[in-house]
Parts: sequence; C-alpha cells; structure tokens
Amino acid sequence: MIKYYHFWIEGCQMNYADARQVAVALERAGYRATDQAEKADVILLETCTVRRSAEDKAYGRLTSLRPIKERRSDLVIAVMGCLVGIKGNRSLQARFPYVDLFMPPSTDGAPLLAYLQQHDALSHEQAALAERYAIQDGDRAFSAYENGQMVSAPVAVVYGCSHACTFCQIPNKRGVERSRPVGDIAREIRALAAQGVKEITLLGQIVDRYGKDVPDGPNLAALLRAIHEVDGIQRIRFLTSHPNWMNDELIETVAELPKVCEHIEVPAQAGDDEVLTRMKRGYTADDYRRLIERIRERIPNVSIATDIIVGFPGESEAQFQRTCDLLAELRLDVAHIAKYSPRPQTVAERTLPDDVPPEEKERRRKTLDDLQAQMVSEINSRYLGQTVEVLVESDHKGKWRGRTRTNKLVFFEDSREWQGETAEVTIKWTGPWSMLGEAS
Repeated sequence: MIKYYHFWIEGCQMNYADARQVAVALERAGYRATDQAEKADVILLETCTVRRSAEDKAYGRLTSLRPIKERRSDLVIAVMGCLVGIKGNRSLQARFPYVDLFMPPSTDGAPLLAYLQQHDALSHEQAALAERYAIQDGDRAFSAYENGQMVSAPVAVVYGCSHACTFCQIPNKRGVERSRPVGDIAREIRALAAQGVKEITLLGQIVDRYGKDVPDGPNLAALLRAIHEVDGIQRIRFLTSHPNWMNDELIETVAELPKVCEHIEVPAQAGDDEVLTRMKRGYTADDYRRLIERIRERIPNVSIATDIIVGFPGESEAQFQRTCDLLAELRLDVAHIAKYSPRPQTVAERTLPDDVPPEEKERRRKTLDDLQAQMVSEINSRYLGQTVEVLVESDHKGKWRGRTRTNKLVFFEDSREWQGETAEVTIKWTGPWSMLGEAS
C-alpha cells in the first residue's frame, strides 16, 4: 500500500532547504508527496518564529490537525524548525501532546525515519531503504514531485549564527555557526543541476561569515569560485549578508564571476547610530553608506536589497526620520520593512521595554513603504524599452514569470515553452514590484 507525506512550510528559504532534505529521505523510504493533509500518513510542519505572526500561524496549523489525529491514531505528526529550536521546547510538547515527534532546525530525515521504524510504520523493504539512506552521504536532491519542475533552489551553506543581534532568536533557535564543507555543497548543487535547476541561492543567517568557524577554512569568496565551475548552473545568488563581513574580496568576486548575479542583500536595519547600537549591529549608518558606495563602484548596475525594523525599543521620531533619510539618500531597489516584535529569550525582550505603540509602528512602516514604493517606481522606470535577460521560473496565471540577474520580477505572454529557459525580454511597462515585457 502506498503511503503519503504532507509538508506545511512557513518562513525563510533556509526552511525550504531543510524541508527538502526530509522529503527526499521519506521518498527513499517509499513515501509519496500529497498536498492533502487528510490523505497523508505523515504530516510535517516546518516552522518559523522570526515574528509573532509566523509563530501564530504554526500554532493555528497545529491546532487544525488535532481532529485529523483524533480520527486516525496511526497518523504521524512531526514538527521541526525554529518553533522547536536546538534545545527542544517543553511548553510546545505540553501544549500539543498529540504531536509525535519534535525535531530541531536543519535536521535531516534520519530522526523521522528512525521513529517510523520504531513504531512499525515502515515495511521491511522501506526500513532497508531507510537504513541505506542513513549510512549514505546523500545528494540532497529534490523530492520526486519537484524533480524537473524547479528552476531556482536554495542551498544552505552555513547553519546558525554567532553574532547575536539583540532582536534575533536565531542563535538560540539554530545554534552557533556551522559551515558545511565545500565538497558537500558542491555535491548538492551538482545533484540539483541534474534535476533541472539553473539558479541556486546560497543561504546563511550571515552568509558572509561562511568558513569563519573552520580554522584556515575557505571563505564565501572561495566557495563562490568553487561552485562557479558546476556545469548546468547559470546563476548564483547568496543571502543574507551583514555589513561587517561584506569585504572588498567578496565584492570583487561578485564583480568577476559571470554566474554570480549583480544583486546584493545587505540589511541596514536602521539609519540611526543609537538604535543600531541597541540592536548590537556593530556598524554605524555612515559605515553602511560607505559600503553601498563601494558595492556600486565595483559592480555596475547592481541592485541592492535591505531590511529595516521600525519601532525598535527607544526609537524616537527623530531616530526614525534618520532611517527615512538613509533610504531616501541611498535609493535601494528593495526594502523589507518589518515592525519590531519582541521575541522570547532575546536580549531586547529581556532588557528593553517595547515602548513604541502598535499604531505608531504601523504608521512608521507605512511611511517607509510608501517612500520605497515611490523610489522603486522611479528606479524601475529606467528599464522601459530595455531588453533584459530573464530566467523563466514558471507559468503564472497565463503569463511567464521570471527574474532578471538583478532580481527584478518580469512577466510576459508568449505561446512558446519557456520554463527553465532564458528569454530576452523587452520591457513595456514598469511598476514598483514587477515589470511586463515582450519576448524576442
């Protein structure tokens, strides 16, 4: 009898990369994917806690699974990711006693397979496959339902974080930095390329710190040069960077390597030095300005994305205005703007009062969002009439959907089959979040 698994994933690209490993492990043991939770024999939730809203979604999803579990006692429910954390979560276990297994972030499929074997949920043949998987390095390729369908894929290169910004849970939830060996990363990327992937994104909470936990280990620049040689991969991206570790060697490497895209994600988080100090970011607003200047000098036509937190504890109106001024001055291509949300077991939650009212946080978020939309509309309008290279990812509501090397989202209509192909598209319309064009 065929058995099925169902995945629910919330959060960052790292979560998608983690989930892929577990999905591959299950499929090697004979399971198949289903998008219907009611049909599944195994349900897995990949969770996020970066903001309260993400955590609440996970709680809501877990609550919705209880009736299914009550009807089917043989159903296995597993939870993984930051909601569990590297140290476990006893309160989570007490609140959801019907969950069978809790797994920390960046766990492969071995614990789940072991649980299924112990509870006679695998046949003898499946158990043999699971055992063989456990002793193999594994190629971490796509699951069967994704095979040949995915054009772009995330690849984790460094787990955890050792920097510990005061607002961030990652060190507590994912542990200290652990860099993967170059050979392991290259093997995974070769497997992804063999399954049709054309673009990979290297992931790390601070991806620029890749290799710093290994004595005399390779840095991110060296890793980029190594994987640049993988056949079949056309584009390479990486995120998320930190201003303190985006050095000139890395910038030069991005400029030199043809496959590495001219797109940098480097969060500012705030434009006021006192706020940055309370965040424990380790740089000033002027440091950030100088970094953006160096990037633009060395990488022509680069697009730059940033993250901003508004309403951080103690942020005055004048300090918020400095963040507005920084964005207006630098005119970055993307700004991910979030309202500060106290997260448990962070320094900010323990020591800094959440003293900016919710309605004021929302006003500040909207102010920056409106400013950014206006600026990006002007930035993107420069593409009108230009022909750009678009890597096509999928068919979206009758239009082909893809991205430029600078990560601009482009749609176009064409009767030809374009998924996974690179199209030359002449831009006919631009907006703040996407562009429309016509393929040659």
